[in-house]
Parts: sequence; C-alpha cells; structure tokens
Amino acid sequence: MLLLLQKSLKSLQTHAQEFFWQLSQGVAVSSLSAGAVTHARAKLRPSAFVELNQAVLHTVYRPAHAGLVERWHGHRLLGVDSSLVRLPSHAAVGEKFGWVQCANHRGLQERYPQGRVSVFYDVINEVALEARLVASTVAETELAHQHLACVQPGDLVLNDRGFTGYRWLVAVRAAGADFVSRCSRGSFAVVQRLFARNEAGVSVAVTLTAPPEVRAECRAQGWPLELTVRLVTVRLSSGELEVLVTSLLEAVTYPTEELAKVYWQRWGHETYYGRLKGRLDLEHCSGQTVEAVEQDFHATVLLSNVESVVIGPAQAQLAERTAGRRQPAQVNRAVSVHALKYRLIELLSSRVPAERVLAELTSWFQANPVSVRSERQVRRRNFSPSRSYHYQRRLRKFVF
Repeated sequence: MLLLLQKSLKSLQTHAQEFFWQLSQGVAVSSLSAGAVTHARAKLRPSAFVELNQAVLHTVYRPAHAGLVERWHGHRLLGVDSSLVRLPSHAAVGEKFGWVQCANHRGLQERYPQGRVSVFYDVINEVALEARLVASTVAETELAHQHLACVQPGDLVLNDRGFTGYRWLVAVRAAGADFVSRCSRGSFAVVQRLFARNEAGVSVAVTLTAPPEVRAECRAQGWPLELTVRLVTVRLSSGELEVLVTSLLEAVTYPTEELAKVYWQRWGHETYYGRLKGRLDLEHCSGQTVEAVEQDFHATVLLSNVESVVIGPAQAQLAERTAGRRQPAQVNRAVSVHALKYRLIELLSSRVPAERVLAELTSWFQANPVSVRSERQVRRRNFSPSRSYHYQRRLRKFVF
C-alpha cells in the first residue's frame, strides 16, 4: 500500500527494489520477480484506501480540531463536480468503464477506455470527502445525488450550472445542507427574466415549483413540491451577468457580494482536478487490471488528502508571517507532493518519530513558498483535444 501511495512512474520492479531498500534503511534485500507487485496487489482491495481516507477525514473533522478547520459563516464549503479520465487500453478495463472512439485528420481511428471521476470536495480545507470512479456514461448529476449521503447539517454545497435544477436543489435541502448554485440561461422562468433584465445587484426571494417530470419522485422521497429560494445577480469582470440561486435567504447575514465571492471558491475544485491529473498523474496507472486502476485512483485521492493535512502547519505559519504583504505566501504544492512522497515511508512506517518527520517537512515547505496573486486575471484558453493530447504524450515532463 505504501508503494502504491508513492505514485512512481518507474517500472514496478525498479520501484519495488528502491522501495524495500529505503524501507530496510539500506540493508540488502533479495531480488524480486517481475510479477511480485502484481501478485501482491491482487490480494488488496481498493476499498482499503477508501477506509484509510475515512480515517483521515475523521481526524480532520473531529471536535478536538474544530479550531483548525476553516469555515465560511460556520459552513463547510463542499463542491461537487466530475471530470473524465483516460484509462489503460485493456479489454477488461474497457468492458468495465466503456470505450471512446476517436479519429484524427487522416482518418486513423483509435479507441481507449474512459472513466468519470466524481469528487465531493471541501474547497477551503482541500480534502476529498468522497471520490468515485465509474463509467464515463454515468451522468454526473446522478453521482452528485449519491454524494449527498456525506453532507452534514449546516454544510453549504457549491455547484456549477449543469447540476442546477429543482430535483437537485430540493435534494440538497432534504439532506440538511444549503446551496449556492449557478443558473443557466435556460433554467427556471424567473431566472430567464433576470437574465433578460441584465441588472447586477438584484436579490429577490421566489418560490420554485416542482416540474411535472419530477413530482412523482418528490412524493416518493418525501420532498416538498415547492421550494423558497433566493436569486441574486452579479456582474463578472468580463461584463457577463451571472445568476446564483441559494437557500440562504437572509440578505443581511449573506449579502449579494459575499455570495459572489463564496461561489468563486468553487474554482478550487477545478484546480484540485488539475493537481490530480497533473502533479499526481492520475491517468498514469501502474497496472492493466480493473483492480489496479481502482487502487491507483483511491490511493491518489488519499495521498492528496494526506498532503493537505501535512502542509497545514506550514500554511498557517506562512499566512501569519506574510499577512501584511500585498501578496501573501502559501505552500508550493508542486514541491510539497514530491517531498511527501519522498518521506512517506518515514512518516507512516519507520521508527523515526512522526513529529520529527512532520517538523522537517514543515521547514521544507516554508523554504519554497509561492505568492498569492488574488487580483490577477488570467484569460482562460480553450485548447483543442488534439493539442492537449500532444502535450500530454510528447511535451510534458514526468518526474519521480
């Protein structure tokens, strides 16, 4: 399990030899067969990493650590979103997750397995509450409903416009949570009127009615057929109008300007997927079986959560030390993830006291900070799939 958590890009046999050399602190070990890791991991269920992740979450959110968990007006900010991942081209993997057919300009065709990753994510504390890897044909909205089993009373769920509908909003409220959701131009009739009005700073309470196609489900689930919400309009820096719907009805406690800022926190979910696919190289699997794919996925999520916990002290000290600067500092996540992988054996399984390893890691993190440029506006560019594929295959530099 430790070997898989290290997320190495080397061959399994080479990595295993180095791993046991480090684990035994330089004492020679007998050579391993080429299939040693494959045979060993066949006895390991992917759910082992899921259970370890639940232990991490129990530590993070336990009452004794309440002062260390950041919240917004007492709410945990939970984002829900999904992303597609390319999986190893193996028959069993394709049968499990489904195939995607593609072709280039010369007509050369290729197919590969593709999965859908859905993560319920604490965007402030940067930990994943639940992660699922399923076939790419599974709707992200259905996965989002499954994630609602993780919410607690008082949580605030953030989601993009693809999820916003009466069925989703009433389900969030039934789970005891609140929501701040972005609306599309084609959603509720009252939202369409606000878009046509094109005026920022509007805050109005309205009652939404369940559409005919979801009334039977609402009755079966015990959900109300009417839901009172608050609609607010904000103007983006690009000049575009955005309409948000929320269950936070108190305009004094939750001003329109604050709702716009809190919804912006959802961007942390996008950067989280960037870390999973980039620095943690989620799409690089160390095996060709379905079990290996699932092991690597849940191990990556666990490693990311452990990293978020471990960098906490360094991040708090950096924030306090640079609070007066125009550009405060934060931990460089490109450095922290590789530092953690390098010291993971010492941290989790050696006789070296964990406090000592954590103190050394904290010092390491503080030596390589990056500046937070909160006011910087970078234009988002849309690259073609072929250009992105070319970069991943031929230009990107892999490490570790």
